[in-house]
Amino acid sequence: MTQDFLIRPARPGDEHAIFELIYALAEYERLTHLVTGSAEKLATHLFGARPAAEALVVESAGQIVAFALFFGNYSTFLTQPGLYLEDIFVLPEQRGRGIGKALLKAVARVAAERNCARLEWSVLDWNSSAIAFYEKLGASVMPDWRICRVTGAELVKLARE
Repeated sequence: MTQDFLIRPARPGDEHAIFELIYALAEYERLTHLVTGSAEKLATHLFGARPAAEALVVESAGQIVAFALFFGNYSTFLTQPGLYLEDIFVLPEQRGRGIGKALLKAVARVAAERNCARLEWSVLDWNSSAIAFYEKLGASVMPDWRICRVTGAELVKLARE
């Protein structure tokens, strides 16, 4: 099979296409009510003076059809850096072409090139197709770990205490 798509680092000007994909991901996950960001904020955080994250995009027929957004983390037990994959998303009509697998491999290459000890991400427990996809690629779903999150007013309150 000939690969008819290109994976590349995101660059300024891609933020609107990436943000559209972020919204499509939120629709897929039934979480659009949580999308409060903007393409402009995304551009600042990807391409500004102090980038908070990085992204790879997939182009096919001149359109961005998928993205992976990730950032560095650190393992105190391993005393080594890692990468956290915040989101990976392929438009539904583009699935089945090997894009998701190629994109995840590309992020893994970034982690390996940076001598990261691990690549981690979260998956919704109801998303059995994604879980099966990740396990097929060698990922372990960590059943004993739960994500903790403090946001909004609770974050402000905690910071002030």
